[in-house]
Amino acid sequence: MNALLGVIFHSIGGFASGSFYMPFKKVKGWAWESYWIIGGLFSWMIVPPLAAYFTVPGFASIIHNASGQILAITYLMGLMWGIGGLTYGLGVRYLGMSLGNSVILGFCSAFGALVPSFYYLIVPTPGKVSIIDMLGNYGGQLVLLGVALCLTGIAISGKAGLMKERELTPEQSKSSVAEFSLVKGLIIATFSGILSSFFNFGIEAGKPMAEEAVKAGFNPLFQNNVTFVVILWGGLTTNLIWTTILNIKNRSYGNFVDKSKPLFNNYFFAALAGTTWFMQFFFYGMGESKLGNGASSWILHMSTIILTANMWGLFNKEWKGVSSKTFQTFVVGIAVILLSVVIVGIGNSL
Repeated sequence: MNALLGVIFHSIGGFASGSFYMPFKKVKGWAWESYWIIGGLFSWMIVPPLAAYFTVPGFASIIHNASGQILAITYLMGLMWGIGGLTYGLGVRYLGMSLGNSVILGFCSAFGALVPSFYYLIVPTPGKVSIIDMLGNYGGQLVLLGVALCLTGIAISGKAGLMKERELTPEQSKSSVAEFSLVKGLIIATFSGILSSFFNFGIEAGKPMAEEAVKAGFNPLFQNNVTFVVILWGGLTTNLIWTTILNIKNRSYGNFVDKSKPLFNNYFFAALAGTTWFMQFFFYGMGESKLGNGASSWILHMSTIILTANMWGLFNKEWKGVSSKTFQTFVVGIAVILLSVVIVGIGNSL
């Protein structure tokens, strides 16, 4: 029953994550950096403490009493993830929902399974698996096989994007993805996917705080909400710095008070996007508490996001006008990525 609930919670969270960018499309007349930071304030600063307050009312004291090392590592992972999250928005901006999410989350799935193993090679921890341990047992070898397969699927998806760019005129490409740019998008998406995987290790690094929430008598279903607050401080830091730089550089700070634009709608949809984004991890935490395997939970979460994002991509007609060969190539790439996700999950369970 716990496994079934875990899958359901992860599916809800994955749907939220795969859908969160849609409200941003309703924002009119604002620069990217303006609506991104408004959504981010809800994602990383406003909603997480509220969720923690209503589910783990003593979260503030748990964070206050945590060791400096735990807080520092958890926050650092949040900083690294924050750069990945920042470039995620740019990746989807240049590649669209389908291709952008497939490349970014493919890398994120693969490296999310690998990053902790390299850390535990440097800092041996009882009960934790290092990359050397992975190479020496069947389950670890399956994980590495899945990672290699994932990279293959990403390459196939990238090829489909290249075929799309060659087949469609600039006007056709931009009718579905306003700022479509394959090379720029793939570079950013690769960078984003690798760094975004650090969120998974942030959850692992902050696990002692989640355990303290359980010891204090709070519902284990919501234990990870404490950890999310600290990780997302890191995400807020990197995103706030960069969007502020862009607002000053592009002189787009006037967006926030420009009455010639639909201010209420822009704030509302940006806030909705940010809140929807956080809901992925609200349900992720619930799913992870039921499945009890951080790496497998991460992989399952990523796969549901990939599926959801591609459904939205089809809804937005991002592949309209391409040849059947190009579309089939893209479908094969997605199938390979999802197969790799399954293999990594099986390997982690072993």
